Amino acid sequence: RPYERPVNTVFQSYALFPHLDVLGNVAFGPARRGEAHAQKQAEEALELVELSALARRRPRELSGGEQQRVALARALVNKPAVLLLDEPLGALDLRLRRQMQDGLKALQHRVGTTFLHVTHDQEEAMSLADEVALIRGGRIEQQGDPRDLYDLPRSAFAATFVGRATLIPATVVGREGT
Repeated sequence: RPYERPVNTVFQSYALFPHLDVLGNVAFGPARRGEAHAQKQAEEALELVELSALARRRPRELSGGEQQRVALARALVNKPAVLLLDEPLGALDLRLRRQMQDGLKALQHRVGTTFLHVTHDQEEAMSLADEVALIRGGRIEQQGDPRDLYDLPRSAFAATFVGRATLIPATVVGREGT
């Protein structure tokens, strides 16, 4: 059943509980499951995202980047096999977005959890991913290493995904002597 799957999601809107403080938000999952050390687990998750000092604040008292890190801690405290990130940086300004990209990559390597990061931002996808799946119309257009997607696009759509591309018509490529 869906609620038994080892998957957690971080939404673009963060979906924090406004009536709970940061620690309460992060401890919610383990506490709901009746785990004896829910608060200790939440404190450890807050250390992971470097927010221990803000444990008693409410979500409205946090910046967008801090709220995003609380949402990450709340998902990671459940020790998911896969963490789904649905446009998690979409609500942040460019400076904070770049800073959080670095933080997400480091966090993923530290915890060793698979992150499935959905984004429409090409630069974000190319800089964060170990593997990219470029989706068009509900189908995978190209999948693989970001460098391969950049260097060896398999379609005009894939070529233009990574920025401006010079496209050569197929009729020119196939002629003898060219």
